[in-house]
Amino acid sequence: MYYNKVEICGIDTSSLKTLTEKEKTELIKKSQSGDKVARDKLITGNLRLVLSVIQRFSNRGENPDDLFQVGCIGLMKAIDNFDISHDVRFSTYAVPMIIGEVRRYLRDNNPLRVSRSMRDTAYHAMQVRERLNNELDREPTIEEIAKELGKPKSEVVVALEAIVEPVSFYEPVYSNGGDTIYLMDQLGSVESDGDWIDEIAMKEAIKNLPQREKKILFMRFMKGMTQTEVAEEIGISQAQVSRLEKSAIEYVKGEK
Repeated sequence: MYYNKVEICGIDTSSLKTLTEKEKTELIKKSQSGDKVARDKLITGNLRLVLSVIQRFSNRGENPDDLFQVGCIGLMKAIDNFDISHDVRFSTYAVPMIIGEVRRYLRDNNPLRVSRSMRDTAYHAMQVRERLNNELDREPTIEEIAKELGKPKSEVVVALEAIVEPVSFYEPVYSNGGDTIYLMDQLGSVESDGDWIDEIAMKEAIKNLPQREKKILFMRFMKGMTQTEVAEEIGISQAQVSRLEKSAIEYVKGEK
């Protein structure tokens, strides 16, 4: 389904004001200080962003109004957790948060649910893969992961495929007047799709990060989790997550 009509959930998005980055920053400051009026203005000013993001899920057979409302939840989480001290555009931060919220909704409402045991196998396999990657200084094979888990190779493959949706770092997830955001933008800026030298440098930088920082970046920007959710998952404070995340981003961007 392609959204030729801009009215969704009773809202005509074509009539909404587009906020400048300066306006967004000021509204975020006020919103995070408890100003509800500023928060509402920020939400309204970013509804087009939500609409643009959910279009990529239009082939899932879900009610677009439902996806739009779920996307708005992701937008609100982004507003509440955005750190204005980072040199990152709000839309760059908000897009993966919105995507993460929509994916959680689709996963939780998927009639073909992945069993708990299969999810556990997949998560254990991911942990083993990370550990072996550090120990061997290379990507481990499925055979090595399966051997470490004591499970058949086929079972490990099926479990991993059941929970992972492959996405290219260069997949465009938002575009507004030529300002296209790619999935990898939250970790660094890319001048062009052909700038493979920067891509290699970024991958090497991420590879050299401590395991905890890599996990934080993955959970924050690939899974769309909030700093509070990450803190609960890892077992540290939200303030620690914020400091580690900021340090990791600076390292990946070559600022440290």
